[in-house]
Amino acid sequence: MNAKANLTPRRTNKSDIQPRRMDFEFEADIPRYWFGGDQFKTVLLSALSCTFPEGERFFVRSVRHYQKGITDENLKEEVKGFIGQEAHHGNEHEAFNAFLEARGIPAKKVEEFVLRGLKWQGKFLSPKRQLAKTCALEHFTAMLAETILEHPEMLEGMDKRVLPLWFWHAVEESEHKSVAYDVYQDQEGGYWTRTSEMAVTTLEFLGFTIFHYFQLRGGMDDKRDLRSVLRGFNWLLGKPGWLRKLGPAYFAYYRRDFHPSQRDSRALREAGLKRLAALLDKPELLEEPAA
Repeated sequence: MNAKANLTPRRTNKSDIQPRRMDFEFEADIPRYWFGGDQFKTVLLSALSCTFPEGERFFVRSVRHYQKGITDENLKEEVKGFIGQEAHHGNEHEAFNAFLEARGIPAKKVEEFVLRGLKWQGKFLSPKRQLAKTCALEHFTAMLAETILEHPEMLEGMDKRVLPLWFWHAVEESEHKSVAYDVYQDQEGGYWTRTSEMAVTTLEFLGFTIFHYFQLRGGMDDKRDLRSVLRGFNWLLGKPGWLRKLGPAYFAYYRRDFHPSQRDSRALREAGLKRLAALLDKPELLEEPAA
């Protein structure tokens, strides 16, 4: 994979949250099982990627609903950065999902299912609930992103032409992890809605990730690799048990005094950005954004 754009950072707002337009291209000889030849890991991360384009657009809509009412100048600028980054995430994962479809992984089926589900939620959930759901999902993505940045060995074996997509996404998710939460606290607030929506969203996130995994596998033309599944469960819940390790960060969300910025992740992001620049051979990614 390569990023065909000029990656010299360009300032699009007055905050520290600056979108990076990557324009990734996925080469024709990348194998179907791009995560170390492992069926389970590849399909699981593919299931997550399939939810991202419409999911990111849902996040943008839920925050944009409140954008005009924000009076804090710094938060206004951060919202601009958030919207820019999330828009690019959706676009890049849409391109990646097209690559998956071409490899016989039926990403389109999951994308269409997610679109229908989010349209339903947009119709029946209040703007406050939609924003609280965005806060919850942003916490999930930040937890996963910062685990990747802190433990890059989590993605060991992934094809190096695919790896930059996940590192780039992780860096930017960490960068804007507080924005939706700050909009919620500024415009709505309320402990009950925030935490009850996290509880509901947790069940949805886990349940639908499993469901999307089976959606993808059900549309594929090869046999299930049961050894890969067993290794995958150990990867998630045994040793190293990456999902299990998220417990403390997850439960912190239920504290009344919780805020995403309580974990200072600047050093992780800097290290992740250096790794991304090296993977792409694009040192300009490390430059300060130009006006």
